[in-house]
Amino acid sequence: MTSALDVEQTLDRANSDVVLIVDDVPDNLSVLHDALDESGYTVLIATSGEAALQRAQQALPDIVLLDAMMPGMDGFEVARRLKAAPETAHIPIIFMTGLTETEYLVAALEAGGVDYVTKPIKPKEVMARMGVHLQGARRARQEARQAGQARNALDAFGYASITVRMNGMGDGKLIWQTPLARDLLMRYYGTSAPQTPEPVLQWLRRHLAEAGRQIEPPRLAVEQGPRRLTFRLHQQTGDGDGDGGGDWLIVMREISDDAVIEAMSLSFKLTAREAEVLYWVVKGKINRDIGDILGASPATIKKHLERVYAKLGVETRTAAAGMAVNRIRLLHPQFEC
Repeated sequence: MTSALDVEQTLDRANSDVVLIVDDVPDNLSVLHDALDESGYTVLIATSGEAALQRAQQALPDIVLLDAMMPGMDGFEVARRLKAAPETAHIPIIFMTGLTETEYLVAALEAGGVDYVTKPIKPKEVMARMGVHLQGARRARQEARQAGQARNALDAFGYASITVRMNGMGDGKLIWQTPLARDLLMRYYGTSAPQTPEPVLQWLRRHLAEAGRQIEPPRLAVEQGPRRLTFRLHQQTGDGDGDGGGDWLIVMREISDDAVIEAMSLSFKLTAREAEVLYWVVKGKINRDIGDILGASPATIKKHLERVYAKLGVETRTAAAGMAVNRIRLLHPQFEC
């Protein structure tokens, strides 16, 4: 299935606006398509409500010209669904209708339309109406692009970010994520958008219930071997409803102690496995737990540990851990025992 990113990359948005025309009458499509194409617009076509929703999700057009009366899913329902989806809610919709009664025009506006033109379609009139609404669409698109670039830039520095939507009922859907955030959530929790991992959701709900919005809650952390993922509540990015609602930006960072293990190996002339055993001793793990982590028996861990004692010149677990901690703090001050 073609993704929105794939379609986005094929559209020349720098030089033309993208228009989606939705009409089940081929003659209407042909006249309007040719006029818009000659005027420099990039034109997409859909001949049914279902196809319109699919094309809109894939291409995220700058504006939609929508026939009100179509068999099956009519234009009013298409508009409601476009406005209900976060990805397409910002796209202006101009209805094309042969119905001039007030009740139909009101229905078009209530469904999410910003304007309407009556049939038979006059391309110049359509383009004049489009020009007014595209100015606002361009500004919204530029602001969204700048926000996306700023957030995606976090990935380059090892920070990932997600946005979780908390309405009055606390539905907690994950509505936005950077590429790095997507990979980290899958690796640590096995989840993907729109599902927010339950521990993260509980942490956020607890903060909203207990501390409100003024105090940053303690960071959430989850460990996976020598790696741990931390979550920090950054800010509210959407309007709240006074009861913890709105969109919440959460910044994530993965911290790895692989470098610490490597440093212990080099400093004490340990093998990679011996350094791993010593690392978990520093972390307070007993031989059985270390064996479970490394996939070895407690007896094997004991043998590794005996060799560690010999290389460090100590006789006890406590002495080995103390020597390792002192050395690690010199090399990696940020290390947490």
